[in-house]
Amino acid sequence: MSEDISVYNEFRLRQQLCDALIRADGVEFLVHKVILCNCSPYFRALFTHWSTPDCRVFDIPGVSSYLMNIIIEFAYTGHVPVTPENAQELFVTADHFNIMGILQACSDFFEQQLTPQNCIGFWLFTDTYYYPKLTHKALLYILNNFEQVVATSEEFLMLSVRHLVKIIQSDHLIVRKEETVYEAVLRWIAFAPEERREHNSLLLSNVRLTLMSPEYIIDNLAEEEIVKSSQECRLIILKTLDPLLEHMPFTSKPLVPPRLPPNLLLALGGWSNGGPTNLIEAYDARIDRWVNVDYKEKFPRAYHGTVFLNGSVYCVGGFDGVKQFSSVHRLELTTHTWQEVSPMHSSRCFVSITVMDGYIYALGGYNGHERLETAERYDPRSNQWTLIASMHEQRSDASCTNLHGRVYVCGGFNGRECLSTAECYNPNTNQWTMIAPMSNRRSGVGVIAYANQIFAVGGFNGTKRLPTAEAYDPFTCSWYSMPPMQCPRSNFGISVINGCLFVMGGYNGSDTIFDVEFYDVRTHEWSEARNMNVSRSALSCCVVSGISNMADYAASFNPFSLQLPCEQKGEVEE
Repeated sequence: MSEDISVYNEFRLRQQLCDALIRADGVEFLVHKVILCNCSPYFRALFTHWSTPDCRVFDIPGVSSYLMNIIIEFAYTGHVPVTPENAQELFVTADHFNIMGILQACSDFFEQQLTPQNCIGFWLFTDTYYYPKLTHKALLYILNNFEQVVATSEEFLMLSVRHLVKIIQSDHLIVRKEETVYEAVLRWIAFAPEERREHNSLLLSNVRLTLMSPEYIIDNLAEEEIVKSSQECRLIILKTLDPLLEHMPFTSKPLVPPRLPPNLLLALGGWSNGGPTNLIEAYDARIDRWVNVDYKEKFPRAYHGTVFLNGSVYCVGGFDGVKQFSSVHRLELTTHTWQEVSPMHSSRCFVSITVMDGYIYALGGYNGHERLETAERYDPRSNQWTLIASMHEQRSDASCTNLHGRVYVCGGFNGRECLSTAECYNPNTNQWTMIAPMSNRRSGVGVIAYANQIFAVGGFNGTKRLPTAEAYDPFTCSWYSMPPMQCPRSNFGISVINGCLFVMGGYNGSDTIFDVEFYDVRTHEWSEARNMNVSRSALSCCVVSGISNMADYAASFNPFSLQLPCEQKGEVEE
């Protein structure tokens, strides 16, 4: 609160120099006209245009004394107490008086309260009172959480057809399968079939049928009552199936733009063309496409770690060709800007990174003098790193992941030899436990949790780069062989997206590569995906989801260059 406003508030509380009396719901408030004019165009017009200069008493109809007191307190102090009990009525009143500061405070409060169960109500409420910023945020929340909204919100079934169409026609609607949209439409129609039947063709035309499999359309849509009872719907189905069945194979490319993906894979930094790079590429698995990501600040580095946490990407440690880093940088995905956060206790390149239960874990690495067995974890709430128990082995060039509340680290290099050993950290006891060793020594290995197991892929055994892969079952405490990759590699990126395990780039023993392939546990096969735009090793990858500006990172649509490497065939536990 400024010093001038503070003085005016003291005058108000002492009832000094007041030049107006506001009367609301039978309660009187002595105020200064200039302060309320500064707060609201309504009061400015009331005091200067709707009354004579000598008028001192003003009756304000339709507002309670409780709310008028809040408005006056806000005008003098800039503070407004928004609560679940008063938020909606306060918003309506602030809208009536055009008090932008209170509207913003209510908007911020509503945004924090959004859930899949209430977001539709917020959206319709704010749309009625025309507050576009909050209306947009509420709609975006619905689009980002559509599957949960449909499954849990009673408000979904009460939507008007106009509002439902606005949702399902949006490119920003995030669903794993287009069938989800169609089944949501069926559920909405079934709630009141007699009165909603007339909207069948309108709704069906806004479902992107060509993103669905022909088998699903034939086995499900063609037999639905909404199709059988409507000539328009039958024509929509026939127009969809005709190119799919007669002119294109079942696995061909969709002719309508996909919706925004539920998640994207980011590949950051690495070693390329003889030095570290700051390049970031985003991979859209729906259409098998890599795109370069723009950002404002650049930190070239390799042999670092990357994780996605609380809507931001953290880049941890690494090496720029000269120096090993303890520094940590956070990429704000909504603004494309970097921010430095607290550094680790040790410099760590060849570091192993994972995120679990809201903490970032940094294990081992190389500080420029020795391989490390120390480990630490970062709490973003306090912006602090804390040392945890050291591992049993010195490990640089290892890799780690988490599963069932435990951190697993495998392989690496201890300064003398490549390692096959692995160990597991329990945060509840702050203890590391050795587990069964892998069947191969693996430095520069890729380790990730996938299909309820710990996968260890590729790496260097001291003699050659490996294509082999193996998986650890924490229930049997044993490793077993998995199908090998098509390409041997070490120091590559690894992530799980769309139910498949992807590996990217790396070093094959003679060259740095840009090759990408993925393993599907449902078929037990490795398949090729689109190569990265730049060959690089020592990169780090993470999967991002739930950000409001996913369109900034998603590939633009080109129906003649689509390849769908990994269709969602069902749930795979990651």
